[in-house]
Amino acid sequence: MNEQNDHNDQPEPRFRVRARHTDSTVTVYQAYRPEIGRAAARDGHFPSSWKRDRMTWIKPSFLWMMYRCGWGTKENQETVLSVEIDREGFVWALHNACLSHYVPDLHGDKETWQRQLCRAPARVQWDPERDLRLAPLPYRSLQLGLAGEAAARYADEWIVGIEDVTPLAAEIHGLVKAGENERATALLPVERPLPLEDGALEHLCR
Repeated sequence: MNEQNDHNDQPEPRFRVRARHTDSTVTVYQAYRPEIGRAAARDGHFPSSWKRDRMTWIKPSFLWMMYRCGWGTKENQETVLSVEIDREGFVWALHNACLSHYVPDLHGDKETWQRQLCRAPARVQWDPERDLRLAPLPYRSLQLGLAGEAAARYADEWIVGIEDVTPLAAEIHGLVKAGENERATALLPVERPLPLEDGALEHLCR
């Protein structure tokens, strides 16, 4: 079952990283056209056709990925990947990320934010988390964009394993359409709050 809270009686904070994770890894999701996605799952790394000079967005939330790719039905997003990556690498990306939008109280003047954005190898945006029917929830889901050094580290150093979870997405989607919400929920990846050191998100949560 997909755990949204530490405790059922505690409200979910507006900003918190929730993910499937172990002591050493974090699982994120991406969706690609089959030629890239299937090759990546087969070989455990992205093929040469994967464009490392473009920003790549990774998403710890399975349901937000389903919202983004339409349960794997959108063009060029038909193959959904579960990518297990090094936890230290994920945290490094957070520390070196810049918020994708300008916040005066956080960045000061807009020029300062623009300089930070240009220098940062990663960027963060927070979008409404989604429920089983992909409706927005009142708290946010992390999207982490990787470019330059961060994208290279992701592709070459951080990946522990890649799994094609397109069949899982299709199965859950079918159950949702059939009104079998309890069975669908039972198949969701378990996503728990990711423990982070104090201050790790302060520059990213406004």
